[in-house]
Amino acid sequence: MTDLGVSATPAPLEGVLFDVDDTLVDTRAAFAEAIAAASRVWLPHLPEDRYDEVLALWRSDPNGHYRAYTRGEVDFDAQRMARANELQATFGGELLDDAAYVDWKELFWGTFEASWTGFEDARPVVDTLVAAGVRVGSLTNARVELQTRKLAAAGLPDVPLLVGVDTLGFGKPDPRVFAEACARLGTDPARTAYVGDELDVDARAARAAGLVGVWLDRPGTRRGGPHPEDPTSARASGVHVVHALADLPATLGVTAPAEAPTPR
Repeated sequence: MTDLGVSATPAPLEGVLFDVDDTLVDTRAAFAEAIAAASRVWLPHLPEDRYDEVLALWRSDPNGHYRAYTRGEVDFDAQRMARANELQATFGGELLDDAAYVDWKELFWGTFEASWTGFEDARPVVDTLVAAGVRVGSLTNARVELQTRKLAAAGLPDVPLLVGVDTLGFGKPDPRVFAEACARLGTDPARTAYVGDELDVDARAARAAGLVGVWLDRPGTRRGGPHPEDPTSARASGVHVVHALADLPATLGVTAPAEAPTPR
């Protein structure tokens, strides 16, 4: 199912750039496992039926710690420790000092990394685009090395990680990261789509940078909090809205060539 609230994408489409987390890789599910593991140890009084609340706070990041990291304002561990202590404070746990944070990080991150999986519709859409002659790559607000390993673990090692937050020292929504990714992909930005699960820093930011913006609004996976997530306003701003990656080729007017008949 797809919402087509904008005019058709100019043809021919040359490339598609993907966000990684919660677009190609089911990062939400991996974070759920990591949050549960950390909560059992660091929030032992908290009933397991409240772990979804902990996950929701982690993903919404209402104080914008991760986005401060993507702007180059704080380092990775500083933002993550701040977010960990935000969970501790909100749910009645003891605040983590530097030593406790090291233990928290080891448990959280080890569980998170072991839980990386790709969405079921990720591999098929990549194959469809490549078969149609569309160049495919990824652009992320995390480190290149980390996301390269994540794509490999998710069964997508052939999707090149073109630009990460460490490439230029900052990330989306800065238009320069989209321009750099298109340059590395070798495509015209106006003929390149960017697909991501965050309306503002993904789809709208891509459109502002001259690309075709596509918001992947998977049912039941919105982050909430301060994140804009309204399909009506998205379409009004010139963004395509899709609810699964399977909808992407039709939305972008991409048709894979028919398979040649088997010789008899």
